Amino acid sequence: MQKENFLNRLQKKWGLESLWQVLIILVVFAITGSTIVFLKPFVFAWLGIGDATAPWVKTLLYLIFMLPAYQAFLLFYGFLFGQFSFFWEKEKKLFALIMKPFQKK
Repeated sequence: MQKENFLNRLQKKWGLESLWQVLIILVVFAITGSTIVFLKPFVFAWLGIGDATAPWVKTLLYLIFMLPAYQAFLLFYGFLFGQFSFFWEKEKKLFALIMKPFQKK
């Protein structure tokens, strides 16, 4: 029996219709990540973060500013590439996971 390749496993895991759709989604992830890497120095300069800033402060501000930006760009690029519904479902799951500790039991 032949081992299933990476793209076929992603297609099954994500419930996608074609390998082409898998490739488009991977391209969206790549473009989004590249956008954040490109924007980070500008955002950090705007916030006044420099080499002297404590690493924990940089990390905290990265999570506060860049993580939401990443999620927004993911939806934006997903929309541009016709995969908005895929990314919107992933965003809803992520938000539910983040909110879970704050919900009353």
